[in-house]
Amino acid sequence: TMSLTATPAPRAWRASAPQRRTHGDRGRVHGVDSAMQRQARQRVVMRSSWRPQTRVMSPLVRPREVPGELPLVDPEDLVLLDGEVGPIVRATQTDTDIDREAWYLRAILTANVYDVAIESPLERASRLSDRIGANIYLKREDMQPVFSFKLRGAFNRMKQLSQEELDRGAITASAGNHAQGVALSGQKLGCKAIIAMPVTTPAIKVEAVRRLGGTVELVGENFDATQAYAKKRAKDEGLTFIPPFDDPYVIAGQGTVGVELLRQLPSTDIVFVPIGGGGLAAGI
Repeated sequence: TMSLTATPAPRAWRASAPQRRTHGDRGRVHGVDSAMQRQARQRVVMRSSWRPQTRVMSPLVRPREVPGELPLVDPEDLVLLDGEVGPIVRATQTDTDIDREAWYLRAILTANVYDVAIESPLERASRLSDRIGANIYLKREDMQPVFSFKLRGAFNRMKQLSQEELDRGAITASAGNHAQGVALSGQKLGCKAIIAMPVTTPAIKVEAVRRLGGTVELVGENFDATQAYAKKRAKDEGLTFIPPFDDPYVIAGQGTVGVELLRQLPSTDIVFVPIGGGGLAAGI
């Protein structure tokens, strides 16, 4: 913070009054300022008296770590390898890891999402490619029936339900694309789809879900409250809760985007994936 403050001049800068001194028996007077010298000294006094004062806040002090809480990490403490966005501990791969990876690969390759989704085109971004000097392609998931990749995971998850589970119905909590994906999937599979949405959800999104056949319940001021309601109702009424991202079959459904990428552009070097909940990134 910078503030301008009038402060007294330091003693070292104060001009002392001229003193009369004699030099031997000559009787000559020394130390008497001339008019020019007095003016110069007055300017020095004025500058030193009204100079701006800088007040610097004390340096940030890290609070004491509380046992049981995550330790604070300074950005300077992170040592990253080329291409990494954070420190990664690579544990030795076990047979369980291999089995899990094989399951996901098999689930992605056999995911049947094309009853509702399309194989979205991969289009070259000409201007961006020319400006950067590399071939950049966009996977046009905005061209899906619900304008999002979320439809893939929602449908693949609901496709795993038994006929009895379909008859009882499904429920989810979402204020956006996942809600529309569940609603359209329920319409396609003949399953009642209940969509819990926060009361603050824009009307256009609510109407989009209703148009796709979903039953909208406006509950909760925020997403956490809405999700808690949906999970409780699923338990009380025997409904199946459809997670938006943290579910193996949802991840497998989103992973079909990666399969299409490899088929459409086998020479792909790098894939940039936006991460929210992580379902799309995990699948790809």
